[in-house]
Amino acid sequence: MKSSIMDDPKKKEITKKRHFSFRINIFFFITFLLFSVLIVRLAILQFVQAKDLKEAENTNTNQTTSIAPIRGNIYDSTKSPLAYTIPVQSLFFRVEPGQQDKKDEIIALAKRLKVDVFDKYAKPNSISPTPEEIVLAMDLGYDINKNKVKDPSYYWVPRRLKADLSKGEIAYLLEHRDEFKWLEVTEESIRTYEMDDDNTTIATHLVGYLKSFSTQTAKDIYEDSPNSKEYLNSENVGFDGIERMYQDELRGKNGSRKYPVNAAMKIIGRAEVTAPIKGNNLYLSINKDIQKATERMLEEHIKYLRSPSHANDLYMKTGMKASSGFAVAMEVDTGRVVTMANYPDYDANAWTGGISPNIYKEIGTYISNGSIMTAKSKYPDEKENAKHPSSIVFMGSTIKPLSVLIGLKEKLFGAYEDYYDTGSFSFGKGGTSTISNSGKAAYGPINASSAIEHSSNTYMSAKVGIPFYLKYGGETPKVTAKWAEYLAKFGMGVKTGSGLPGEFAGSNDFIKNAQKDSYQSAMVYASWGQNEKTTTLQLAQYTATLASRGKRMKPLFVDEIRDYQGELVKKVEPEVIEDFSSEFAKEDWNVIIHGMKSGAEGIEELPYNVARKTGTSTQAVSGGTVENAVFIAFAPVENPKLAVAVVVPEGGFGRYGASPIAAKIFQAYDAANDGILTKLGGGKRPW
Repeated sequence: MKSSIMDDPKKKEITKKRHFSFRINIFFFITFLLFSVLIVRLAILQFVQAKDLKEAENTNTNQTTSIAPIRGNIYDSTKSPLAYTIPVQSLFFRVEPGQQDKKDEIIALAKRLKVDVFDKYAKPNSISPTPEEIVLAMDLGYDINKNKVKDPSYYWVPRRLKADLSKGEIAYLLEHRDEFKWLEVTEESIRTYEMDDDNTTIATHLVGYLKSFSTQTAKDIYEDSPNSKEYLNSENVGFDGIERMYQDELRGKNGSRKYPVNAAMKIIGRAEVTAPIKGNNLYLSINKDIQKATERMLEEHIKYLRSPSHANDLYMKTGMKASSGFAVAMEVDTGRVVTMANYPDYDANAWTGGISPNIYKEIGTYISNGSIMTAKSKYPDEKENAKHPSSIVFMGSTIKPLSVLIGLKEKLFGAYEDYYDTGSFSFGKGGTSTISNSGKAAYGPINASSAIEHSSNTYMSAKVGIPFYLKYGGETPKVTAKWAEYLAKFGMGVKTGSGLPGEFAGSNDFIKNAQKDSYQSAMVYASWGQNEKTTTLQLAQYTATLASRGKRMKPLFVDEIRDYQGELVKKVEPEVIEDFSSEFAKEDWNVIIHGMKSGAEGIEELPYNVARKTGTSTQAVSGGTVENAVFIAFAPVENPKLAVAVVVPEGGFGRYGASPIAAKIFQAYDAANDGILTKLGGGKRPW
């Protein structure tokens, strides 16, 4: 049999080579084809689709910016606006590199703004910045004289030069925009504080004001607030008063704008907007009419005290240096504060757009709320300033109802036990120290109630100060600690619990004076109010606690919180801080209230019974001592509704320097509440 061709080795080898060559050719062909496709595709990408693909490559990121919410409004108890937010057009300066070297051009721009724009076209009665203030506001590191004032703080936020532009200012700036480079007119929301008919704002110190969150002090205030992470450098935040106390409720929630951007951070599409949530509205316990009446009376009465016509009046001349005053009225049963007034006052709208240095310099000493912290009137210089007391003064004789109550509680004397008042009292080793009554008056035989009514310093020293000192160990800290414990029950030496930022707790000076001098001396002076400093709000809370016979209420400033649609968010209910009424006998309360009949100008004319206590607080200042007028009262006696406290530094006797102001407050409250005090009092009758 013939062998197959496939069995021929040579032919087999030839066949293998042919198959291999074929496969190689196929491989090269496919490779060529793939390279050809790749080259064509690259060409298409390079020359046809390059632009679209490059743009697509850069749209895979988004830039989100936050939108600050519109702040909620603040209303009084009658729903009259006190603070609200409105849209305005404002002028901003855009900071750019190299401007620091263009001082002449910058200064010329500031001067032209003042002369050609603000002076000619500003709204009537508006306050425009001076060229000096404009240059400082630009924040380039120098003033109008090219002197370095600070290092410029370059950041992207434009500097506001003026808020609330008029239509004329806007029109001129837009018409000459090429000549006013670096400037831009932008709409923004600004806080506005309601003006009364006499062009003054209402309850300025209580309502507070706003300040830019970009400032370090604002950041420090809110560094522990969990919500501060949402705050924007460009927004304003509450810096004092109710604005700060209720910052989170008033502010609302951020919105956002999310932009598609390319690698150069250029916006390349429409923004996706999430609207911010407007802040809640506050309805305060403050009554606008009562507040304005109190503010007006403070101003008018202090001007009256300073009148030269009192130069020869023994009682009135002591108040001729008065230049400030503070008043608080608080409902006894609810703790609602219906007025908190300070004099001097100022226009809170000065903070709009950032307060000018000149205005701040003028009002800086009394920007603080003197009813709860230190404040002073305006004096020429530091030397003169040291000669005058601040708003924090000694209680004076207003402490005497409490002193007697403590004495009765501690069984130091009997309610109807007589004490013969000679007008002076000596104490210390060998009787080397002597105190006397006002005017060295001698009242003869008096008891606990009449000692309060006559305001006897000698009674308080002999029947309270010395016996209390002896009962609690004499020269030991236990004496002052026990006295401080009693005061704290009534709200002295501790904060009132109001929650107002910056509130001062007063000072129990008898503690340090006991260590410096003697415990006996400290207790003698403490017993009639010359060793305890308080705020006006503390005095009001103390008075309300006396009126309720031992129920200390938390001072309230807000009645309710509602959202921007008017829906109720929270109703603020009265809160009892401490009820110790049962710790004191009913008869003891009757004794002290029966003694609260001090002579008080304006009070006797009211158509209902008013329990009151005048005080003359003597205080050491640079170069001597001054006498502060202090006054507390509540009404009606039979069914207490309103407690009032008034402090007039350097106002002299409380009867003349402070009492008339309190009388007007009672009248204003009665008028604003359909004669409630008159109805509850049921007319004047013996008590």
